[in-house]
Amino acid sequence: MVSLITSMPEMTLDLIYALSLLGVAASVAVVYGLRVLTKGKAEFDRVDKQGGSALLGKGVMHGAYWSLQPLARLLIFLRITPNMVSWASFGFALGAGACLSVGHFGFGAVFATISAFLDTLDGMVARLTGVSSDAGEVLDAAVDRYAEFFFLGGLVIYYREIPLLLVVTLVALIGSFMVSYSSAKAEALQVSAPKGAMRRPERAVYLTLGALFSPITIPLFEQIRPYGIAIGHPMVIALGLVAVMSNVSAAERLWAIARAVRLRETEERAKAAMVSLSSSDQEEDASSTSAKAPVKLN
Repeated sequence: MVSLITSMPEMTLDLIYALSLLGVAASVAVVYGLRVLTKGKAEFDRVDKQGGSALLGKGVMHGAYWSLQPLARLLIFLRITPNMVSWASFGFALGAGACLSVGHFGFGAVFATISAFLDTLDGMVARLTGVSSDAGEVLDAAVDRYAEFFFLGGLVIYYREIPLLLVVTLVALIGSFMVSYSSAKAEALQVSAPKGAMRRPERAVYLTLGALFSPITIPLFEQIRPYGIAIGHPMVIALGLVAVMSNVSAAERLWAIARAVRLRETEERAKAAMVSLSSSDQEEDASSTSAKAPVKLN
């Protein structure tokens, strides 16, 4: 059996991995569906705080979070630390980028999925064990940025001979980073930014789905390859969606942040002016009282 699998064409193995991942996802969906029917929907404060969007509802996020709870407890039992989980996420993200750079969309989807799950699990393990820290959040945020760069950077390498797709991938990359930058900027300026669309979870889901379905469509629709490589239409669709929506979302968020900062500055200037005016009035009252005070003659 092993010799049979290893002798299969690379694209066939890619398809097998993609279908296997779809099977796992379908199984998890069925189990969670049974859970909803018997006990109701699972709800987590972490998901409610983060919130969903039109592109990724909270119901899906609650389901994914619920499915990872047993794995988080297993990691805790094995004495695996949150930082170890974060570094494992980094490694699988690097593997995803390497696979995508040579057109192995199915392998890339599997590695990207594992990396995304580990990215969620590190925070879960930290909260369940009571070791959450700012330093851990810094590592987690850094791994997120690298993971996204590895995924899209791999596609940049793969599509390097197709100018249009190269540009789309680069636009998706800058849009993704600008959404994350807007969140960081809002936090640094201590203003609230609108949640908007195409945050990190949405981007990860859509890009991974694009990679996941590409090995299925390639044998069906890409028998003739004008560019010499398989394009992967679902991957291109996902890239286009992320490229447009992430940049629109980033622009909206940055505009809202700038407006909030201007409003706060206006209010601060108005308060400063009121304080200054009040001080001036008090000084004038004091001077007037002093001038009207009777002079005692000795």
